[in-house]
Amino acid sequence: MTMRVVPTQTHAVLDYVTGGALVAAPKLLGLGGSAAGRVLRLAGGGATAYSVLTDYELGFIKVLPMRTHLALDAASGALVAASPWLFGFAKEGTRHWLPHVLVGATEILAAATTKTG
Repeated sequence: MTMRVVPTQTHAVLDYVTGGALVAAPKLLGLGGSAAGRVLRLAGGGATAYSVLTDYELGFIKVLPMRTHLALDAASGALVAASPWLFGFAKEGTRHWLPHVLVGATEILAAATTKTG
């Protein structure tokens, strides 16, 4: 039984919305230039960049296969979710680690449930 139910066009919209939200999140969450904020900004910028390159409905330079895009989403999600402990900012409080865990888990879920073609 396949769990891949999210159409690539829906995934594409979520990619761009999420990328922009992650770039804006540090300011909105009061994380400023902290390590926690930098991780979110880098994840958002990176996701937007590889979305532009993805061979799906909203890709602009369609050179990245969807399977590769989803693998990048899963890897990015795992790194973002683990980053508060990897980079030592979890001890600074819930607002420094909870957004990362939620975003990371959501990226992994999106990668696991999006159709590949």
